[in-house]
Amino acid sequence: MRTAASRLIHSRASLSRLCTMALSRNKRCLSTESNQVEEPFKVEEAETVNAPPPPEEKLLVLGGSGFVGTHVCKEALNRGVSVASLSRSGRSLIRDSWANRMTWHQGNLLSPDSWKEALDGVTAVISCVGGFGSPSYMYKINGTANINAIRAASVKGVKRFVYISAADFGMANYLLQGYYDGKRAAETELLTKFPYGGVILRPGFIYGTRRVGSLKIPLEVIGSPLEMLLQHAKPLSQLPLVGPLFTPPVNVNSVAKVAVRAATDPVFPPGIIDVHGILRYTHQK
Repeated sequence: MRTAASRLIHSRASLSRLCTMALSRNKRCLSTESNQVEEPFKVEEAETVNAPPPPEEKLLVLGGSGFVGTHVCKEALNRGVSVASLSRSGRSLIRDSWANRMTWHQGNLLSPDSWKEALDGVTAVISCVGGFGSPSYMYKINGTANINAIRAASVKGVKRFVYISAADFGMANYLLQGYYDGKRAAETELLTKFPYGGVILRPGFIYGTRRVGSLKIPLEVIGSPLEMLLQHAKPLSQLPLVGPLFTPPVNVNSVAKVAVRAATDPVFPPGIIDVHGILRYTHQK
């Protein structure tokens, strides 16, 4: 027992002497009194890198002075996004305070030279452009105008493009063939040019308070009860021929909320979202 203890003490003493010799040889011995390094280590300062700040999100709303467009602009501003609008009429007739916080461009999507500068610095686009009239006119406004915008945005390197299209109403589509042909042509172009950042919303009847000049039309009087009734009747929309007629209406604020989220959330999935998907995303935080 004593022999083992003696060997242990001798080993520790030898190890201590070896450490002392090694530290002395490297001229970095420690003082037992102050516990400080006799020769301090040299620490070089790291080079300061002036990294540029992340680019500001800038949203361009096509048709931002219209019924859906104004709600989209307001929703985006409420989320702290920098917003600009492009439309043939320019600034909206709405004189609310939020309208003063954004940039208004006047231009025609069918004449690229009249609006090409509106895409400068834009990171996302939401198109609310659409209209009714003769078959050829509807195809131009719903199809050609949006296709021009999609191609121009792609060339400019815009990251995300959201297109507010329309639900499929089956046989009723033939009554507005130019309208739906134009919509579907624009959808095809968007999925081609923006396979990872293109989102298509297909709402049915969009209700809310619509302004026609100085007149306010409360469409929610009809739309809200129908939405409550039909949003739980999804199986009826699967019926042949008449099924699409059971597509529930959707509030314009819901469309605006989902559109802005799709345009500003980098993980929002690309593709087509029907009215039931719009209602589902509306209730998500």
